[in-house]
Amino acid sequence: MTTPALAGLALDPRGIAGALEALAAWPAHANLDDAARDEEFWQVVSQGFTPDRSMLNLNNGGVCPSPRVVQEAVKRYLDHANTAPAYVLWQLQEPQKETVRQELAQLSGVDAEEIAITRNASEGLETCLFGFDLERGDQILTTHYDYPRMLTTIEQRVRRDGVELVKIDLPLPLSDAAPVVRAFEAAITPRTKLILVSHVVFLTGQVLPVAEVVALGRKHGIPVIVDGAHAFAHLDFKISDIDCDYYGVSLHKWLFAPHGSGLLYVRRDKIRALWPLMAANATQDADIRKFEEIGTHPAANFLAIADALAFHRGIGGARKLARMLYLRNRWAKRLSSNPRVRLKTSLAPGWASGVANFAVDGMDMAKFQGWLWTKHRIFTVYIGKIDGRDTVEGLRISPCVYTLPADIDRFCDAVEQGIRTELAT
Repeated sequence: MTTPALAGLALDPRGIAGALEALAAWPAHANLDDAARDEEFWQVVSQGFTPDRSMLNLNNGGVCPSPRVVQEAVKRYLDHANTAPAYVLWQLQEPQKETVRQELAQLSGVDAEEIAITRNASEGLETCLFGFDLERGDQILTTHYDYPRMLTTIEQRVRRDGVELVKIDLPLPLSDAAPVVRAFEAAITPRTKLILVSHVVFLTGQVLPVAEVVALGRKHGIPVIVDGAHAFAHLDFKISDIDCDYYGVSLHKWLFAPHGSGLLYVRRDKIRALWPLMAANATQDADIRKFEEIGTHPAANFLAIADALAFHRGIGGARKLARMLYLRNRWAKRLSSNPRVRLKTSLAPGWASGVANFAVDGMDMAKFQGWLWTKHRIFTVYIGKIDGRDTVEGLRISPCVYTLPADIDRFCDAVEQGIRTELAT
């Protein structure tokens, strides 16, 4: 039976605006398990997106699509800017960013004067990695499993400034904070001046105990930079929960904001000492906005973040995560019943996101990824060996809230066919 809310979506001339109202008015679920399995609710959510249904996209972890309401907002702001760019961009739209800043701060549990609106996590995290004054021989400590662009940033400081990059191994997959904290602590030396850690490992969806690593760094007087690209608006938390000083995010991932939008959180008393990536006036030294001095840019991407926030609130953070975990478990538990399938991601509660990674014994996973695409038009991403380690080698699977259970079942059918017939080898 179709509820009035779902029927109204098809009839409402406001389209997705009506869907947002339908989500907001949806009866409260008795529990998160019920919420994750309410297919009528998720059909409403799914219809808010515009995916190419001729393929099955299971690489939403790279970049998530924006819902229609966000796409329309970007176009609206761009059209307005083009009526009189020098006036609209700088006199009208730039001040409107302050509302977005306040809303992001509210979602993050921090002060608005601690939120810089950036173009992606890379920009925010590079601001931090380049923004500290370091001397030759100083060490930056991270893991083998951090994001390549961040490692490249540190490597450039190695070449330019003579600092040292120290990478530690982690016993992935894991479901205990202690081995991670021990690994970081064992690598700390008097020359350790920065620590970079991922909240969620992008390769496997593994959640790391970042609050504990932040506390460890603080105990030793070492700043800790947290890469939150895959955690923000995916896991159900606030940045304030971590008690960190630096946190970088790509909002075009799990908030579904416009492509090329992000945020950088810097604790207020740390802003002055951190150099911006691009030059800012000295009067801005203690102002979070110094990190936004990037020259002329479209305000549309930043202003439409507000529409993504409205969509996120319509779903609800806890309900969203519950659905992501439900979709992950639907494929991971089914496939792992095959003795040849090895999960590279822990399914223990609290230790992984809706993203996970698997491999098949005896299977060339790079070829398997290609076979899934050419034979079934299922788009996944192959994760290769990292520094010679096969810890995370496999296929990373990242559904989204618009993904339907039938999509997951289609993926499982294809994988099982490939294993059964060895077509992928």
